[in-house]
Amino acid sequence: MEIDNNRAERSIKPFFIGRKIWLFAVSTSGANSSAIIYSLEETTKENGLNPFLYLQFLFEELPKPDMTAERDIHHLMPWSKVLPKGCYIQKKVSFRQKNGKAFSFLRNSVFTI
Repeated sequence: MEIDNNRAERSIKPFFIGRKIWLFAVSTSGANSSAIIYSLEETTKENGLNPFLYLQFLFEELPKPDMTAERDIHHLMPWSKVLPKGCYIQKKVSFRQKNGKAFSFLRNSVFTI
């Protein structure tokens, strides 16, 4: 458990930087809507999801007729363990991780003077 809230502060920093340029938040309800969307985006990132792909998944699933009760939406939450694999951020593998032997070979033998 972290003893500071730096991670939370870093999460909301872009919101405060951008608040002066967001023209659609000209009313209280506009600001509220902006905060909800921003909160959802940051929650998806914290749970390892791609925000665009997660929202796309939500917009496809929510109109389905079997989504009538509150209990039915728990599997759609960003922290759910049953979300499709396509919603998650793909981890990048560096050249060193992929080709560790080739990299060490090049480093040790090719560039000797």
